[in-house]
Formats: sequence, structure tokens, C-alpha cells
Amino acid sequence: MSIQGWKSLMRRVSIPGFAAFLAIGMAHAQSTSFPSQSASASVSPMESSSQQNWSSSLQPAAVADSDSLAALPSLAAPSDGAGGQTADSHKGFKHTIADNFALEFGGGFSGPLGSSSNYITWGGNFTVGGGLNFGKHFAGLVEYQFIDDKLPGAIIAETGANGGDAHIWSLTLAPGIDLFPKSKNDVYVTGGGGFYRKLTSFTDPEPGEYCTYYYCGIEYTNAVVGHFSSNQGGWNVGGGYQRRLGSQFNDSRAKLFAEVRYLYVDTPLEAGISPSGLGTVGVAAGTKLIPVTFGVRW
Repeated sequence: MSIQGWKSLMRRVSIPGFAAFLAIGMAHAQSTSFPSQSASASVSPMESSSQQNWSSSLQPAAVADSDSLAALPSLAAPSDGAGGQTADSHKGFKHTIADNFALEFGGGFSGPLGSSSNYITWGGNFTVGGGLNFGKHFAGLVEYQFIDDKLPGAIIAETGANGGDAHIWSLTLAPGIDLFPKSKNDVYVTGGGGFYRKLTSFTDPEPGEYCTYYYCGIEYTNAVVGHFSSNQGGWNVGGGYQRRLGSQFNDSRAKLFAEVRYLYVDTPLEAGISPSGLGTVGVAAGTKLIPVTFGVRW
């Protein structure tokens, strides 16, 4: 066969062969890029485990090691066993001992009310109390109060003395109810009763000697020249305003307060008595006062 004949034969054979080769290559590429579901399912367990291990090794440490974080001491749940005390139980202990205890200190002035102004005048008072808080709204206190008032000039003149005073001290139970215990500004009501002692004294100036580093001299001081007293029951009722001290969250227990009470002391009638030989004097039954007190309370 001539050379031209071979070239013609090669062209006839190469064109169909190239087309067949190209078709086979495209079919193989398509099957490789888009594997069938059955092919995916035929993956061996060993190959699947290898893929999972490879995937987990690529995850961040914070996610992959979440079980180890839960085992850290700072994240472990507190134990309620006998070997240790949890934060909540310690807080409960503080609540039982400290938060339930109530304490108050105060002072102010007091004045007579109604007919009592004929037998007693204005003066000062001092109050101290302690007790327990039975919840946020209710507290029970035992109070000691001392009232130092003067006597009207007419009563003093009847005895012939130059001065006088009336002292009332008491020991009472005084429960209180807070109306807005969670507020920084609170209003409360209080009242109670108990034992009262009233001592009425009359004084005259008497000379006495006093000395310094350089010389001695004579000075006059008021000395009691006559008195009478009584022991009886009494009661009081009133209310006040208090402002919580401390942080903006109102979690402090310290509070400043200002209160007014009505006080009645069941003093007996004293008619025609002559205290310690002084002139005869009479005092009506019952003593009514208005104590006004300022102080701090816990």
C-alpha cells in the first residue's frame, strides 16, 4: 500500500477512536465526582472510624474537651456532706445569727400633752433597745427609755423649793412593723407596754467646797431636798420614718430613723403630800407625753 493510502487509513481510524476515548473519560469523571448512595453506604467501618477521628482532631480544644472542663474544681458542684460547708449553708448561718438580731440607739425630746402640762414640762429622752427580726416586716424589741423633764414653776413654788425635775424610766416590749422593708425609704408603726417608774424631785442650791491646783473655794450645786415616786404600768404607740444606709442595692441593715409616739404612764393621784417636809403639793393621776426620738437601728 502506498504512503498516501496509509495516511488516509489512519485518519479514518483515529477520529472514531478519539471520540470513543473521550466519551469513556467523561463517564468516569462523572461517576467519581457524584458517588451514588450505594457507594457511600459501602464504606467500611474502619474507614468511617478513621474519618470521625480525623474530624474530631480538627475541632477546637474548648469544644472537644468539654468533659474535662466539667471536671475542674471551680465548676464542680459543692458538696453537702459532713466534711465541708457550702456557701449557701454559711450564708444561712449568718442569716440566723446576724440578720435576725435587732438593735437601736436614739435620743430626742419629749413634751407633755393635755392636763399633764400642769405637772410636767419639756425635757430630753434617751432610748436603747434590742431584740429579733421575725422576717422582713416584723421585729420584736425590748426597750429601755429614760425621760428627764422639768417641773412647772407653780408646783415648785408650792413646796417652797427652788427647782425640780421629773424622771421617768421604763422597760417595755415594743414590737414594730415595717411597711416597706425592701425600700431605701421606709415607714413603720410601733407600740407596746411594760413597767414605768416616775420619780419627782425638788432641789435647792447648797454650798460645797471645791479645790483646784492653786486654791479652794465655795460653789453652789442643786441638791435634792424632797421627792416622791411611783411604780406602775404604761403603754405607748406611734410610728416613724427610716432611711436605709449603705449601697445602692439597699442591702445594708443600718437605718437612720425619726419617730413620734404617744406615751401614757398610769401614775397615781398624789393629793396633799409633803415631800420630805416641804410644802404640800398635789399631782393629778396619769402622765401623758409625746416623745420624739432620732437614732440609728440595725
